[in-house]
Amino acid sequence: MANLQEILKYQAADRKLYAIERDIAASEERKEYVKVKKFMEAAPEKLDSLENKALALKTEAAELGKKYEEAEATLKEFENIDELVAGGADITFYKKKVQSIMERLKKIKADLNALTANIKSTSEEYQKLKKQVISMQKQYKEAQEKYNAVKAAREPERKEIEKELAEIAKNLDEEFLQKYKTKRKERVFPVVGEVVGGMCICGMEVAIATRNRLTAGETVECENCHRIIYTK
Repeated sequence: MANLQEILKYQAADRKLYAIERDIAASEERKEYVKVKKFMEAAPEKLDSLENKALALKTEAAELGKKYEEAEATLKEFENIDELVAGGADITFYKKKVQSIMERLKKIKADLNALTANIKSTSEEYQKLKKQVISMQKQYKEAQEKYNAVKAAREPERKEIEKELAEIAKNLDEEFLQKYKTKRKERVFPVVGEVVGGMCICGMEVAIATRNRLTAGETVECENCHRIIYTK
């Protein structure tokens, strides 16, 4: 691997930057900010979902209400049942018909009561979520300010390290540097690791053919962790 010492020097400086990033990522300020941010991002979809649910329930309730009215109207047709019986009509048939309509009305009423309770519950959930959103808007602003303050406190240190990295980078191969930065963005750290006793720092045994390439000075990636590995 060309310029091995410069590469390791670059990574040593980058390790300090990585430590700062880890400290910030593990801070309570960031955790709170991420939690509130996720809530705020998910809230609009949840509110829309509850609103759509309420509308669908109201539509269903209106349709059931209409069916209830139709069943009641049908039942009124049997108000003169005595006259029909007196005229020789079969009372058994009419009794069954009335019983059927009564059972239908009972079921529709039960369904309407269940829908009404569901509508009320959905409405209460919607109003509760709206209040939470209003409260979270203030918390989001405060959490963001605190998180920004944590980052700002480490900014001078970070800039110094970045200057150091830029200076060392002048002595590195551009292609290698881009490969390093790509892996760095993928949260792979350390990016470059030494093979000791035939083992990568991830614990994977390096194949003999790969060791021969390393000995010859080639840049090789570990098949397991995809770090850039080298041997002395």
